[in-house]
Amino acid sequence: MLTSQVFLSGQLTVEDMTSFAGLGFSRVVNHRPDDEEPGQPHASTLAQAALAAGMIMVHAPVRGLPQPEAVEATRQVLDALGSHGKAVMFCRSGMRSATAWAMAERLRGVDAADLREAAAGAGYDLSRVPL
Repeated sequence: MLTSQVFLSGQLTVEDMTSFAGLGFSRVVNHRPDDEEPGQPHASTLAQAALAAGMIMVHAPVRGLPQPEAVEATRQVLDALGSHGKAVMFCRSGMRSATAWAMAERLRGVDAADLREAAAGAGYDLSRVPL
């Protein structure tokens, strides 16, 4: 868990959607571009599985540093969570998701040092990320 509301992960599968829904997650953010590597599930397939499990999935692909569109999509998901919702965000390793999350939280006014500390606690080094 990155925060009480946000969990980061590497690549998710169709089967993972049911598991996360069962744990009370309502949103999924896919930061992984389609066709990044062979055998990876496509965003549309994962979105269908998320919907079938009762969750909403947002595809905000990131290559390198998150672009403004991916950061804004991530911010919108965080805003939609309110005080009780939970989201799982993923890419190949979780690093791009951690970065997009931190950049989105900065848009919401959260202190950069606090974001770096939270990410470090979850195993992600954001010391070089411009927050």
